[in-house]
Amino acid sequence: MMKKMIFAGLASMALFATTLAATVADTTRLKPKPVYGKEAKVITYILDNNHYRKLSLNDSMSSVILDEFIKSLDNNKTYFTQSDLKSFEAFRYKIDDLTRAENVDLAYDIYAVFRKRFNTRMDYIFKTLLKQQFTYTSDEYYESDRDKEPWARDEQELNEVWRKIVKSQALSLKLAGKTPEDIERMLRERYERFSKSILQFNSEDVFSMYMNSITESYDPHTNYFSPRAADLFKQQMSLSLEGIGAKLQTENDYTKIAEVIPGGPADKSKLVHNNDRIIGVAQGDGEMVDVIGWRIDDVVKLIKGPKGTTVRLQILPAETGLNGAPKIIQIVRDKIKLEDQQAKKSIIHYQKDGKDMSLGVITLPSFYMDFEAYQKGDPNYTSTTRDVQRLIKELQAENISGLALDLRNNGGGSLTEAIDLTGLFIKNGPVVQVRNTVNKTEVMTDNNPAIGYNGPLVVLTNRFSASASEIFAGAIQDYHRGVVVGESTFGKGTVQTVIDLNRFINDPANQVGELKLTFQKFYRVTGSSTQNKGVTPDVLLPTPLDPEQFGESASPSAMPWDEINGTLFQKTPVINEKVLSNINKAYQERLKTDKSLSQFVIETNEIRKSYRDTRVSLNEVVRKKEMDDAEQKKASNTKLQGHIPSKEIPEPKTLDDLDDEYLREGLFVLSDLITTKIG
Repeated sequence: MMKKMIFAGLASMALFATTLAATVADTTRLKPKPVYGKEAKVITYILDNNHYRKLSLNDSMSSVILDEFIKSLDNNKTYFTQSDLKSFEAFRYKIDDLTRAENVDLAYDIYAVFRKRFNTRMDYIFKTLLKQQFTYTSDEYYESDRDKEPWARDEQELNEVWRKIVKSQALSLKLAGKTPEDIERMLRERYERFSKSILQFNSEDVFSMYMNSITESYDPHTNYFSPRAADLFKQQMSLSLEGIGAKLQTENDYTKIAEVIPGGPADKSKLVHNNDRIIGVAQGDGEMVDVIGWRIDDVVKLIKGPKGTTVRLQILPAETGLNGAPKIIQIVRDKIKLEDQQAKKSIIHYQKDGKDMSLGVITLPSFYMDFEAYQKGDPNYTSTTRDVQRLIKELQAENISGLALDLRNNGGGSLTEAIDLTGLFIKNGPVVQVRNTVNKTEVMTDNNPAIGYNGPLVVLTNRFSASASEIFAGAIQDYHRGVVVGESTFGKGTVQTVIDLNRFINDPANQVGELKLTFQKFYRVTGSSTQNKGVTPDVLLPTPLDPEQFGESASPSAMPWDEINGTLFQKTPVINEKVLSNINKAYQERLKTDKSLSQFVIETNEIRKSYRDTRVSLNEVVRKKEMDDAEQKKASNTKLQGHIPSKEIPEPKTLDDLDDEYLREGLFVLSDLITTKIG
């Protein structure tokens, strides 16, 4: 796919002489290694020639990159001022030219300004704010979502922003029962650690941030991995790390749970959920370490640890938001085992209109396959399709009336398994189309005419069902083979490959990184992309998640939805518009009469509101009331999350026993589908 590249003899551009560098020159200034310019040039060449979008690094993209790099340094608008931004404007349309000239100095010039502003802020915090005795009677607020706020005009405005930040943090500690002495000590230690983490930034860190500002301007899944980050990525892909089983990301000053990995310790504990914020970490019975404002890799180091050891987390639960009270949870670290990722089954009994129904449920955490065993020729290798096929036979032996396949929180996995699994429910035919950078489309087909299950089928999805999950759910929907129930899916319809930059740069003295590149895109058999929009369920359940906050469409650089020509396929006669209309009418009736469903809608709306509410009161009485209200309105997060059936906890046997409202409603839809089929 990659073209041979020869860089020798290319004309170099004159370097920019900047006033920016002169204003921040000092002996501690970070400088780029000579190899970084070569890396930057190679990366942009590969992107221009091989990325799916066929974009060329130009003035327009240069403008986007500048904004993204500034945001990566100061995503809270709490260091730079409007005059700083004005000084950066001279380079808005120059990044493309500089990069092709193997010049990455601009990144270090801007970082030097950031470092200077950071030192000024810390100096103000330690000398002024930490010694200030705050009163909490005035009616004022801090806007935690700084995207809604303009950049500060000058240092005086920044002082006011930081006064509110530190006052808000001090109030949180006061409401947690800390004394004034404790509050000052804890805040001082917090900012000492924070300062230390920034001071540890090195030349590679700055280059990595800058390169990711470039790569992610093409799309959010195209990333640069420094040599150190590449090693961590490989370890994560092999699941060799021990920890709690959660993917983390940074959001403003907080470390947020981006995804709870199915089958891991966090998932089994039922104590951690997507979008919870981690504000403290402790080892066993040790002291809780405040991690607000920390670099994410430093937080990860604290959370990871040997199997069998205990870590305590202080979190702000997602359902109560920033106004809720923090809570401390305890998790025993473990490895994520293959068997914890495997599909599992259960049966829920329900009586409707005098008919006894046995509703089969298969929970599928990911699309997995034991490639190593498969390559060795092991006839008993583990795979999603083989496991689901076996579970279906076991459920059929118990005379199930219908089947629900639960793909909530299934982030994807093996494309081959998604195709083969679809084949268990259709006779044969195309499942997904894959288009590459030169617009060549490959139709990927299930060629096995055997059908593993032909009864009533419901597929459950949520906002965190992605990639291979979307391919499967989309195919079931397009073939009219089953009914998709839940939330619209994530919208990740692209394919990436990892390229070792050592293939293009011969520099034995320096390690170079890797590039994760988007080079293909998925399309349904109808021609519609799964990208950005995801799969819209046939029965859309209440969701607390706004698309602009969660999912692919939340990223400004996300590739757009589009469509190509569909391919020929034979729909089944199982589901039609009349069936879907009747099922949705039944759902609307339950909204009026089912108290549990009605309460679920109320709770969901409350959580949605808490996600949107980013203003934090600095008045003690108001803040305390907000915390109490948040606790009272707190909805059980298990109702919004699909969980793997646990061997330790008895599974519910009847529909009335279920406290998972999504699954409960999905099974009501399945019962309606069964009744339609019988009637």
